[in-house]
Amino acid sequence: MKKIVKNTTVVALSGVMAIGMLSGCGSKSIDGEKTVATVDGTDIPMGVVSLYARESQAQTVAMYKSFMGSAGNIWSQVVDEDAGTTYGEQAVGQFLEQVELMYIMKEKAADYGVEVTSDDETAIADAAAQFMQDNDEDTLKELAVSEDQVKTLLELETYRQRIYDPIRNEAEVNITDEEAQQSSFSYVSISISGDDLTDDDIATRKEQAQEILDKMKEDPTADMGETAKAVDDTYSGLTGTIFTNDSDDEDISNSYDDAVVEALRTLKDGEVYDELVETDTNVYVLRMDKVNDEDATASKKESLENTKRSNYYSETTQQWLDDAEITVNDKVLATLTITDDHSFTIKDTTADTSEDAGTDTAADTSEAADSEDSEAADSSEDTTAADDTEETDAAESTDSTDETAADESADSETASTDSADTAEETTEEN
Repeated sequence: MKKIVKNTTVVALSGVMAIGMLSGCGSKSIDGEKTVATVDGTDIPMGVVSLYARESQAQTVAMYKSFMGSAGNIWSQVVDEDAGTTYGEQAVGQFLEQVELMYIMKEKAADYGVEVTSDDETAIADAAAQFMQDNDEDTLKELAVSEDQVKTLLELETYRQRIYDPIRNEAEVNITDEEAQQSSFSYVSISISGDDLTDDDIATRKEQAQEILDKMKEDPTADMGETAKAVDDTYSGLTGTIFTNDSDDEDISNSYDDAVVEALRTLKDGEVYDELVETDTNVYVLRMDKVNDEDATASKKESLENTKRSNYYSETTQQWLDDAEITVNDKVLATLTITDDHSFTIKDTTADTSEDAGTDTAADTSEAADSEDSEAADSSEDTTAADDTEETDAAESTDSTDETAADESADSETASTDSADTAEETTEEN
């Protein structure tokens, strides 16, 4: 029998949402009471999907602004040239699918020992009432959502939040230390490709690389970065890791060129490779620092396990969607549009709504459409361009899952705030 999962926090949508749109650019009239889809016999009202989509839309734009400084015209970008489908049109379908999945999760929650308690329901009801109170009549009309539908969405998101770890933990993951073993190394990489380089330029760079190598062979313990800069101050020393051993596991692969990996695997701790390693694009000076880097190995093992659990979660939930009997009313769905001219922005405020029973509410932050966790990607291929480009550590295999901007606005869970509803205020943008 599976252990019942009882958390003290529930997902909360609190907040003030105001609409910003250019003149005449609003969406079609939405009837929140109409059924937009049916999942295994359960009707999904349009109001639930509308609210979820607008929240996700606002979070996606906020994420773009945070990382890129501007959201630009993200929703009008064409993602399917043949069909002419825009990012906004694609997002509508993705957001609907996420709501469909949450309905399925609610039905499967008991199988994972997950429940929403009466205390949770009280907190959800309080958060929904606060949401309705905080938003003006025009905003609620635009969202086409009722208080009961707000409660429905909060309940669904709480189930999704709580079932996440139990699904991931169901995965059978067995990464051995030998498979995960990481060798750490230092290197200088100099570009020898590009239309802007002449044959003489390439010859000069190879000569400089050889000079760096000769100095490192004289003193293998020397600082490789300082040695490189002494030859040309635009060069830099870098560090990286590779998998020490080959594996049949598709998640265990090196992103460095095979020639670099093969050369490194011939070295012992502290040894400098005797020759320059040349690929189609770069020439390398290599030193093995630790054949068995225990710290890097432990970190890589954890990230590999995380990736496999995330993959299992994605595969499992996608199978649930595939197996479910789902029908969509395209005509109703078409009334929901996501465009750059029809915006929602969120501002956090705080209102204490904690219960005597100690039930807290938590803020559900940005969601993502196809990936649950956003584990940090461990891969960054060695792509140093010309002499003035500084490379980052290419830490091989890609470990991300859960998450892509609108594709990152639907399943990544949940930042929690103690004993408070985090109110989301959307201010008008014209």
